[in-house]
Amino acid sequence: MATTVVIDYYSDVLCVWAWIAQRRIDELNEKLSNKIEIRYHYLDVFGDAANKIPKQWAERGGYAGFAKHVVDSAAPYPDAQINPNIWHKVRPTTSANAHLVLKAIELSYGKDKSIELALFIRQAFYIDGQDISQLPLLFLLLERAGIALEPVNKALNDGSAMALLMADYQQARALSLKGSPSYIIDNGRQVLYGNVGYRVLLTNIEEHLKQPAAEASWC
Repeated sequence: MATTVVIDYYSDVLCVWAWIAQRRIDELNEKLSNKIEIRYHYLDVFGDAANKIPKQWAERGGYAGFAKHVVDSAAPYPDAQINPNIWHKVRPTTSANAHLVLKAIELSYGKDKSIELALFIRQAFYIDGQDISQLPLLFLLLERAGIALEPVNKALNDGSAMALLMADYQQARALSLKGSPSYIIDNGRQVLYGNVGYRVLLTNIEEHLKQPAAEASWC
């Protein structure tokens, strides 16, 4: 029997469905603790938000229509607080800067610290209504979190953070992931995408915990 199920979790920091999924990820970690390993990755959904939203929502109200969509999507989930200014007054141009900084933190301070700061950055956008596409703001958030910037800047300047981010983006494309969030369970044995409920996630993961890896295929 497999003792640990690996979940490769792909998301975009500006994706409201990933914001909604945060509580589900927390609950999975709490309930399954040492039985799962969640590996966090990023994919490009809002890398060009400044063009994506006006074009894709041109006939649905533009930024105002998208802002309403975000509010309506999160409304059934009390843990997914939404600042009313986002996408109305606060319009990030890209998610890539936040992803890049988080990869620099991963290289400088480890994966756990990067996961912690990813939530901090998401909260800055969704709760506090701050433009997390702005590098000065991102650096200010790191300083508030007690992160020394010198090793982060080194990973940014020498290209290692960019290389790690591109590896995520390229792997997401290679896997033909449809969007954020995406869950790759047990090294590709199952892919779940979008607004997947907690019980669905839990049931599928528990099934993988029960089944030996050798039973994945008889061919």
